[in-house]
Amino acid sequence: MKKVLWLASGLLFLFFNAQAQIKPQSKSVDKVVAVLGSDVILLSELNQQYVMYLNSGNPVDEKVKCYILQQMLVQHLLKQQAEIDSVMVDDKQVDDELDRRMRYQIQRAGGQDKLEEFLNRSVLQYKDELRPDIRDQLQANKMQGTITEKVSITPIEVKKYYDSYKKDSLPDIPAEYEVGEIVLHPELTKIEKQRYYDKLDAIRLRVKSGEDFGFLAKTYSEDPGSAAEGGDLGFFDRTMMAKEFTAYAFKLKPGDLSPVFETEFGYHVLQVIERRGEQVHARHILIRPQTTPESLKRVKLHADSVYNTLIDKKLSFSAAASLYSTDKESKYNGGMILFADNVTARTTFIPADKLDPKTFLVVDTMKVGEISRPVTFTGQDGKEGYKIVFLKSKIPPHKGNLEQDYTKFKEKAQQQKSDRVMSEWFEQRRKNTYIRIDEDYLGCDELKIWTKPMEKKSAE
Repeated sequence: MKKVLWLASGLLFLFFNAQAQIKPQSKSVDKVVAVLGSDVILLSELNQQYVMYLNSGNPVDEKVKCYILQQMLVQHLLKQQAEIDSVMVDDKQVDDELDRRMRYQIQRAGGQDKLEEFLNRSVLQYKDELRPDIRDQLQANKMQGTITEKVSITPIEVKKYYDSYKKDSLPDIPAEYEVGEIVLHPELTKIEKQRYYDKLDAIRLRVKSGEDFGFLAKTYSEDPGSAAEGGDLGFFDRTMMAKEFTAYAFKLKPGDLSPVFETEFGYHVLQVIERRGEQVHARHILIRPQTTPESLKRVKLHADSVYNTLIDKKLSFSAAASLYSTDKESKYNGGMILFADNVTARTTFIPADKLDPKTFLVVDTMKVGEISRPVTFTGQDGKEGYKIVFLKSKIPPHKGNLEQDYTKFKEKAQQQKSDRVMSEWFEQRRKNTYIRIDEDYLGCDELKIWTKPMEKKSAE
């Protein structure tokens, strides 16, 4: 059952990460490739997911359809149990996932117009087509989490798992670093900001004069996630946006236009499209103020001052990070960078190959306990600034052992136990579920386990 449990690392990877695909407008002769309980899987559905596999850059391989069909059976089995146990997902979760995928696909296609041309239909039509599949996938994922949520692991089980390794087969653990950082971004003066405010205010006046908001958003907005969609942000609640943004979005009536206002991301003007209870559908235009040479000089002086405070031991690194760092994630963690090595666990120990390359170049020449002088950096959002880096600890490359790597072995032992629980659950459900697979796929090795109950019934 291990191949079936590939689902545990992300339900239907092909569907979640695929680029946009063409879904036939007119259906040719279709047929049933599998029946699982009351659910039917059609050849067109299987082919649709195979096209996604190809559109992700994978080579042509008809045998992959066996693997895809196996995953579809897994999803349907979990979805059926979810309905029995009333494990449901709400519309907001589905909408959020739809919006996330659309943003990804629009970005990969090079814009909404290109995506719609490729699909031969509008994004809204495409979202409506995907909605049932996405709901089923989210529901199946949630059901799997419900099955494994109570799985826990004891120190004795961790030790037993570790002892199952032969000494020469223990994993090689690369060098790991614990790194802190104080991130300092330049701040613009009111005079420096004014020209960006004026630019957006002029665009706002064009909307007021009757020009199309969506066209202006595509032309001028500097929000990479929504500009290609005419600034459309979809539906969101009060928790999903900056407080200044939320204040206008929930105050305005549909069709109303906000004044120009500022958030941490820049200057916005927004228009409300629709309100549904505690959710708002809005679009916006964003203008991001750009760093000036003068602002960089100011932040460099500030960074030097913070560095001197640290070297003179007037403040601890963690205290300085909480006071001065502009990085919201690390500043409240003593300045330490967190690394997510799986879905559930986060750690301060970061493998060398997972560190930001520029940060690695700094810490690679540092001694443990040392603090670097301010260094320039450019963030993923394109913002320039300065960092002060602290090397708290370094673990050299080594063979895995319980003393240094207990957490890693605990996670692997827990995953193994969760896989076993899922295998037992699948085996039981499979035996008690009517399953029929089309003869064209009976030769698939991945699907033979699914046909066993039918073979027993036939033999009787």
